[in-house]
Amino acid sequence: MPQPRPARGLRAQRDPGAARAFVIAFVALLLLSGCSPAFHRGALPGEPKDARYAQVGDTRVRYVDEGQGPAVVLLHGFASSLDNWKRVRPALRQRHRVIALDLKGFGWSDRPPGDYSPRAQAHLVRALLDQRGVDDVAVVGHSWGGSVAMQLALNDAKRVRRVALYDAWVFEEQLPTAFHMARAPGLGELIFGAFYDERIDEKMASAFFDRRYVTEAFVEEVERGLERPGSTAAALAAARSQHFDQVQQRYSKMDKPTLLMWGREDRITPLHYGERLARTLPGARLVVYPRCGHFPMIEAAAESTRELSAFLSEDLAGAGTRAGRESANSSTSTRSSSREAPGSSASTSTGTSSREAPGSSTKGAQGTETKSPVPAGKSAPPRATDPAGVDDAPSAPPNKLSPNPFDDGGGK
Repeated sequence: MPQPRPARGLRAQRDPGAARAFVIAFVALLLLSGCSPAFHRGALPGEPKDARYAQVGDTRVRYVDEGQGPAVVLLHGFASSLDNWKRVRPALRQRHRVIALDLKGFGWSDRPPGDYSPRAQAHLVRALLDQRGVDDVAVVGHSWGGSVAMQLALNDAKRVRRVALYDAWVFEEQLPTAFHMARAPGLGELIFGAFYDERIDEKMASAFFDRRYVTEAFVEEVERGLERPGSTAAALAAARSQHFDQVQQRYSKMDKPTLLMWGREDRITPLHYGERLARTLPGARLVVYPRCGHFPMIEAAAESTRELSAFLSEDLAGAGTRAGRESANSSTSTRSSSREAPGSSASTSTGTSSREAPGSSTKGAQGTETKSPVPAGKSAPPRATDPAGVDDAPSAPPNKLSPNPFDDGGGK
């Protein structure tokens, strides 16, 4: 007796080819109906009246240039802006010339069609530095901005003196699944168009150890930034252009003194990536901040800014020859800051922990050193105002910053 024919819909479900064709047709329909995100050139609605802009190639770039002394350029992370550095700039500009910018596609800079890769962003930074007459600079990057900083240091080595990276986003293995999927034409438009500016409160909460930073006003500020014209198209272009598998093979050749600063509880760029980078870079030193997530310049503002200032001040002090500076920075060490309460467990880069009296130090495996900067017999300093003018307390939430909105637990 002949078997009844299955329903057409059931047959389609069992046929991978038919299912694939349906998905492609659906995505094409979305694109044809105007769902593909658009880029944007020119002034953005509500832009700050006191902002400074420079025309760099096809991009109108917002930037600041302040202070005097050896030049430092600050590079923000993905879906963020130069406002991330508002707690760092006042301390640095006392002794340095500080240049910070909104990278192409973010903050208040243009969102034109084109190349958004870290290499292209580094080219934009070089062009801005040329316009400002800067031919010798220290580079500081956060998260995805760290990949731009690395490109600048590798491809413009004569200009770059030293490098400092906060919770860097520089390895192919750090890319979340959504970024890999977004490389497919049509699928990327669908993913970013539907999810890029959704559930911002949850995404932001994952970036901080102390959730008190993630206030309602803060989340609304981030949401307004993501709603600016061209933001989704620019973010998709930046996500698609992140390919680190080849450039990360060159990291071991970067001979610049390098300071790595990492939040121990960072869930966006976990600490083991900092340890890996410290082992890879010949002149790297790793400093770890306990009770801190993806933004040490906010959650560990006093300690990390003090560490960064001391690192950059080696240029002011004329710390010997270049060889001497490289030798001083050649050992990889992980240090917990004074924010770790006395007697608590201090994590080392090998994943071990030790309980030591304040002021003592312990040697971990592979020569890793864990120190407490609090002298013996002294209590830890209060978390109030640092001499550099930075307040560590979470009572004043940060402004205008956002980590990767598509983190799936594997990266940024």
